[in-house]
Amino acid sequence: MNVNIDLQVAIDPKESLPDIDELTLWAKSALIGADYHKDSEITVRIVASDEIQELNREYRHKDCPTNILSFPFECPDVIDLPLLGDLIICDEIVRREAKVQEKTYKEHFAHLIVHGCLHLLGYDHIEAKDAAKMEPLEVKIITKLGYPDPYGDLTNN
Repeated sequence: MNVNIDLQVAIDPKESLPDIDELTLWAKSALIGADYHKDSEITVRIVASDEIQELNREYRHKDCPTNILSFPFECPDVIDLPLLGDLIICDEIVRREAKVQEKTYKEHFAHLIVHGCLHLLGYDHIEAKDAAKMEPLEVKIITKLGYPDPYGDLTNN
């Protein structure tokens, strides 16, 4: 199984960003953890808060910045492409949230990539019953990567 990351950096980072190998590891771990074993391509675009706010307003009707947005690629069944979709992530918010949550930047970034990849596969957490499936899977994947439980109170299933 190959996972190709198309990394787009739309900011001038003041600090280092995760590299392509880290992003690939995190994404591949999410896909394998969700029992998805097909070759895949994912675009990861790292943006500023104004760009993610504009996308959040346009696609989710929420006029505020957010940490990550996931846009699954919808392809007709008759076309076989490995494109899973796009992850748009706001570096500024990831850094701020990591500090507030007393996590390392990479720990939080890894969690958001895993979280976003699960959304690309159709997982959701709006309804409690959906969150009850998605969040323990996130915990399992993240802890297997060597990071602590991002929710702090879920058990590894």
